[in-house]
Amino acid sequence: MSVAPADEPRLACVIGWPAKHSRSPLIHRHWLKQYGIAGDYRIEEVAPEDFETFLTGLTDNGYVGCNVTVPHKLAAYRLVARRDDTAEALGAVNTVWYENGELNGANTDVHGFLASLDAGAPGWDADLARAVVLGAGGAARGIVHGLISRGVTRIDVVNRTAGRTAALVDDFGPAVAGHGWAGLQGVLEGARLLVNTTSLGMAGAPPLDVDLAPLAADAVVTDIVYVPLETGLIASARKRSLATVDGLGMLLHQAVPGFERWFGVRPQVTDELRAILVADIEGRRCS
Repeated sequence: MSVAPADEPRLACVIGWPAKHSRSPLIHRHWLKQYGIAGDYRIEEVAPEDFETFLTGLTDNGYVGCNVTVPHKLAAYRLVARRDDTAEALGAVNTVWYENGELNGANTDVHGFLASLDAGAPGWDADLARAVVLGAGGAARGIVHGLISRGVTRIDVVNRTAGRTAALVDDFGPAVAGHGWAGLQGVLEGARLLVNTTSLGMAGAPPLDVDLAPLAADAVVTDIVYVPLETGLIASARKRSLATVDGLGMLLHQAVPGFERWFGVRPQVTDELRAILVADIEGRRCS
């Protein structure tokens, strides 16, 4: 990994459309300051029709790499010269860097999800035979991939759109079973992990109403939504004394590999950093 001289600032960014809402600058600027690294992390709002020109010209804009968010992850996958195994499996790239003069891509969302669970519910995957995933979009694909990598042999995916669910089942094979929303309560019976990947429960979206009674007593409930931090699902799980992991950890941990690629230091996700993000989330809700 090449690292610029200490006196040469390095710039990275997040590219999205829109992107002004991104909290990634808070994360990376905190690490830059913490580790005394000269550089910055910025937001670049780039329309889909301009994305290829911008990404392939990153160095022209002074950047050593970037994060890619909605709606550009599939386009980034096509445009980079090489991809890591996770990006290849998912067909989506969210982290880009230069290596030997060429653009390389990775998908760090899976790492973020798994690392968040490891930190928030240590041992969550011990003898975990069955999990339930709500939703069948891009986030669900990454999470199913991650669960399979941890040895989960049965993943019940529950989604309102049958076509999306069927495509996911086709891609991942016999470890995954698809269900309509009407089958949710049945598949929750005895499950030890429930993951919400839908937007239900997000601020401004309809609530997610799920009866958690069928879950195993030692189940872990996690929600990739982090605004609000305590979604209705997380609140319901806590009332039942179930272990919970909110969505903020995934955002924080997925940022680690990119920072290491761009700035040459592997950062730590700390309570101090989490508190900065929590304060920003709460502040924006009140403003």
